[in-house]
Formats: sequence, C-alpha cells, structure tokens
Amino acid sequence: MSQDAWLQNYDATCRLAQEIAENIHERSRQQRTGGNPAKINMTLRASLQKLKQNISQLKDGLLRASSTRRIMQSEADRRQNLIDDLLTREKQLNATFKGDSTEPGPSRSTLMADGGGASRGVAANPWLVNETDETRGLDFGEIKQQQQRIIEAQDAGLDALAAVISRQKIMGQEIGNELDEQNEIIDDLAHLVDKTDDRIRNETRRVKLVETKSASCGMLVVIVLLLIAIVVIAVWPV
Repeated sequence: MSQDAWLQNYDATCRLAQEIAENIHERSRQQRTGGNPAKINMTLRASLQKLKQNISQLKDGLLRASSTRRIMQSEADRRQNLIDDLLTREKQLNATFKGDSTEPGPSRSTLMADGGGASRGVAANPWLVNETDETRGLDFGEIKQQQQRIIEAQDAGLDALAAVISRQKIMGQEIGNELDEQNEIIDDLAHLVDKTDDRIRNETRRVKLVETKSASCGMLVVIVLLLIAIVVIAVWPV
C-alpha cells in the first residue's frame, strides 16, 4: 500500500464511519417515530464489519510502511494516532448500535443529538462522546474540514522538516566532498614528503661516500710524498 493509497483508504474509512453514525441516528429516529429499523440494522451490521476490516487494513499498511522505512517515524506516529482515533470511533459506534451507550439527551456531546439539537439546525456529531471546545457547535462537514486542515498543517510541517533534512543532506555531501579533496591533498603531501626523505637519505649517503673518498685520497697523497722524500734522500749525494 503506497503512502497516497493509505491516505485515500483512511479518508474512505472516515467517510464510512460518518455514514454509520448517520445511519445510527436515522435508526434512532425511526424507533422514536414507530418505524421498522430492520433494514437499516442489516446495513449497519455490514457497515460496521466493513469498518473493522478497513481499520485492520490501515494497521497492516502502516506496519509495512514503518518496517520498510518508506515513511518517517514522525509520520508513522501521526498515522498511528489517526488509527487509534478510528478504533475509538469504531468502539463508540458499536456500543451505540448495540444500545450500550446513553441515548440522546439535550447535550450534543453524546453520540446522537436529540430533536432539540436538530431543531436548532445543527447536525449532531455521532463520533465523539466527550466533545472538545474546538468541535463544539460544528456539524459533520465542518469537523471534517477542521480535521483536514489539521492534517494539511501536519503535512506542511513534515514538508518543511523534509526540506530541512534535504538541505542538511546536501551540506553533508558537500562537507564529504571537501573532506575527500583535503584527504587527496594530504595524500599528495605525504607522498611528496616521502620522496623528499628518500632524496635526503640518498644525498646523505653520497656526502658520506665523498668524505670517505676524500680521506682516502688525502692519505694516498701523504704516502706518495713520503715515498718521494725517501727516494730523494736515498739518491742525494752525501
């Protein structure tokens, strides 16, 4: 499941949850007016099963994306929070469908709003039991838009973070290239120093050889001079 496909499946699952909530509200209305909710009950059971399957697919897709590191950890955490929110909504919807939750009252914070809420022209929010101040007084569309804005803001933050990481990567590559060049210069200097050392050693050996030859030549001259002196003394008439 690609990243875009995951987000599309998440949006579809949210729409399914909203549809289930509206159907539960409609079933409650039919029960109050003496209608027969059998058909809508069948639809709700199938929809709730489909919601469970969709959430399971989202969890599997997120696990694969996280394990293969196709998304950053911060994005994985954000998506896990989205899944947790969907799991909470699923439990609330199942509880309301089975009749385990409190029936509608004057407060809009319950899963179903009463007729008074509808008469004020405000659609009930069937997803939240404890409604926050940010969503109080909003209908389904407005809450969805608010969530979309939050997701877009998070995506913009992730894009900015990705841009910073990209710049840091480029800087790291440039530093690496500079270090490679410096290492090449150091290698050249080391090679030059080695060659210079070899030349110095060769010149030192030559100087020592010259000194040795010079000393030998000096002794030879002295010997020759002594021989000449001996010869001269020997042949000189007394």
